[in-house]
Amino acid sequence: MNLTRRGFLGLLGGAAALAALPACGSGVAVGSTGEVLASAWPLPEPFRVPLPVPPVARPVGTDASGAQLYRVTQRVADAEILPGMRTPILGYDGIFPGPTFETRRGQPVVVRHRNELPVPTVVHLHGGHTPAESDGWPLDLVLPVGDTAGWSHHGMVGDLAAGEREHRYPNDQRAGTLWYHEHRMDFTGPAVYRGLAGFHIVRDDVEDALPLPRDRRELPLMICDRSFAADGSFAYPGLDQGMRTLPGVEDDWMEGVLGDVVLVNGVPWPVHEVDAARYRLRLLNASNARRYRLALTVPGGPDLPMVQIGSDGGLLAAPVEHDAIEISSGERFDVVVDFSLLPVGTEVTMVNGLDAGRAGDVMRFRVVRKATDDSRVPERLAEFEPLVPPPGAPQRVFRFARGGVGDHRGWTINGTSFDPDTSLADIRLGETEVWRFVTDVHHPVHVHLDAFQVLRRNGRDPGEYDAGWKDTVDVRPAEVVDVAVRFSDYAGRFVLHCHNLEHEDMAMMGTVRTV
Repeated sequence: MNLTRRGFLGLLGGAAALAALPACGSGVAVGSTGEVLASAWPLPEPFRVPLPVPPVARPVGTDASGAQLYRVTQRVADAEILPGMRTPILGYDGIFPGPTFETRRGQPVVVRHRNELPVPTVVHLHGGHTPAESDGWPLDLVLPVGDTAGWSHHGMVGDLAAGEREHRYPNDQRAGTLWYHEHRMDFTGPAVYRGLAGFHIVRDDVEDALPLPRDRRELPLMICDRSFAADGSFAYPGLDQGMRTLPGVEDDWMEGVLGDVVLVNGVPWPVHEVDAARYRLRLLNASNARRYRLALTVPGGPDLPMVQIGSDGGLLAAPVEHDAIEISSGERFDVVVDFSLLPVGTEVTMVNGLDAGRAGDVMRFRVVRKATDDSRVPERLAEFEPLVPPPGAPQRVFRFARGGVGDHRGWTINGTSFDPDTSLADIRLGETEVWRFVTDVHHPVHVHLDAFQVLRRNGRDPGEYDAGWKDTVDVRPAEVVDVAVRFSDYAGRFVLHCHNLEHEDMAMMGTVRTV
């Protein structure tokens, strides 16, 4: 973790021979449940487009309760994603990714979403400790402005809002990297694919007191994969380019949709110039179904270490060094990378070790200048409360598997499809339970309202990427993962589900009630 620049440079020569070895694999994604949709548009050259950073949302005032008030308009727009091409998107404020919310612990926020899209929407703050009425229940639709048509999902109707909906976020939670995205039942996958996603960052005094990289040396990186049609528009199975409809998931693609172009902050394979200094990277996997094994490769040398300082639910107790990080859909990893270990002029490529094709590249950093740097990663980061289930704590099993009843060909939890009126678990606020997640194929499991802690993976210790407070856990094929959960503050209906968005849309979601 405290590798010096001299020590790192000493490793460069010894690894030169390894760099000459051919890459293994056939270009097919490994470790992801899904099928690759090939682009009809020629793929652009990587590492030509500068990395954009999403703009920060600005409050328009405060409401009567003193909460900071924001307004967001969901609308159709054209964005330059492929160089020289315009791609129609569904965007928060008409951009992809949407604007980043920079908020503080203890400062409540109200976000008023106005839907000027041609389809209903639902907004979920992923990782938010949020009351049920603002969490983004998948049937609580915001109808398009001026649309009074009746909408339902297979006869299931939630709370319908005409044109606008107000979401109240108390921000009473640890600092961390959250994100917001579309969450409408049956249509999350295609809507997020079209652009409905953005960052929501919570800060607090504990994190501010640490000497971590900040300002322009702190980069939010939304990583996702997409495919493109012959006209440069997003390609998704069954999607036509008219904006009046949005398809659901076709049966032939229910395993998951994998794109062949990797986007970071909405552009393909970008490049970013950095100082010879430490940088903080907030990594988010916003892909529908693709997993990544992220590493920072250096020509002729070993991979540049990544020091993990945070997980889904905020800071770890102590930093953990990784040569690579495996990240599934919905997960976040907060890492510090020390570019001062490298000579000026070095190019560092972030690669995806789970794909030997074009999706094996993610982005590139160029070390362009020497710089002063007073940042560091402390040996202790934050107080951390181990979530220890008491003797006799309730234990529940959730089996994620393909199945269905009658004509339904979908994904199930405990053999059932999503039912808003049937609870898979009623859990008392403040009590700790043990939940066991069992899979057939790969399923990243996401729990709303509160983060949890991984206790065991396949009956052994947690995995190397399980540290800290998690709200999404990567459960690989035929695995068993035990987690400790404890919900607080807000009684109501919430959900847990697979965050492979095609699985989620094919009903792999369950209702949870807190009482």
